[in-house]
Amino acid sequence: MSVLVYTESEQGKFKKTAFEVASYAKAVADQMGTTVTAVTVNADDVSELGTYGVDKVLKVSNGDLDKFNANSYASVIEQAAKQESATVVVISSSADSKYLAPLVAIGLDAGYASNVVDAPSNLSPFTVKRTAFTNKAFNMTSIDTDHKIVGVSKNAFGLVEISGSATAEDFSPSIPNSGVTVESVDKATNKVTIADAEVVVSGGRGLKGPENWGMIEELAEVLGAATACSKPVSDLGWRPHGEHVGQTGKPVASNLYIAIGISGAIQHLAGINSSKVKVVINTDPEAPFFKAADYGVVGDAFDVVPALIEKLKVFKAQNA
Repeated sequence: MSVLVYTESEQGKFKKTAFEVASYAKAVADQMGTTVTAVTVNADDVSELGTYGVDKVLKVSNGDLDKFNANSYASVIEQAAKQESATVVVISSSADSKYLAPLVAIGLDAGYASNVVDAPSNLSPFTVKRTAFTNKAFNMTSIDTDHKIVGVSKNAFGLVEISGSATAEDFSPSIPNSGVTVESVDKATNKVTIADAEVVVSGGRGLKGPENWGMIEELAEVLGAATACSKPVSDLGWRPHGEHVGQTGKPVASNLYIAIGISGAIQHLAGINSSKVKVVINTDPEAPFFKAADYGVVGDAFDVVPALIEKLKVFKAQNA
């Protein structure tokens, strides 16, 4: 019996969340006195997983799984859990994992706790700490089913490296006909995605128009960040809807979130509240965002941002 962890990858490369959920699975396995088995789908080099506590890797290589399909991926995880007699399955809280987790729960007749931020406080009953009310509070959730699925919030548990190694073996589960065919996937290229970004630079209506977005993109480039926007900006067509962050858009749990010209509507704050450090730049000192921010700059973005970019460029040149 081992703890099973599903480690997400894209184009053969592991996402950062894969190492975070592996670290979490290792913590659970240590509490249970067992090992960690990871299941991967079309990942290239799986050896790095050993650094984060994985003992064994089940490698799935199947061209039919090149495009994400929740039903197919859930079946893979379910079959892996049954083979390994795993009673605890750990996944991330990414958009893909939130699609497949309920399906895995049905297949294993398991209880599912999403948005988990800490290792179990108790194993009997199995109790975990979760965020609630759009990250404004926490609750303690107990899972009393034989099988348990834990969805770990991004950047909540962190990466824990150990001096370990993982053995790998091929795993060839049957892939059911889900009845759903993914024809194509359109993704932005040469850009950091919001989901994977450590730093996010976001703009609002304070930028006055799409023609002024150059400084947002330049600041993001200097910081190696993803660009984002508020809902009104995407509604106006200034930026694509894929960049809209907030309760009704994409949730953000970056290490640094910079909001420029965003007043801070409650829906926006709810979607970015999991970010560790929040910085706001706004001309209005009474903007709601200042109450939620860790750092605030009262000033005109058209003066502050170019000056910030120049300072960052100098800093990077001096510390290259």
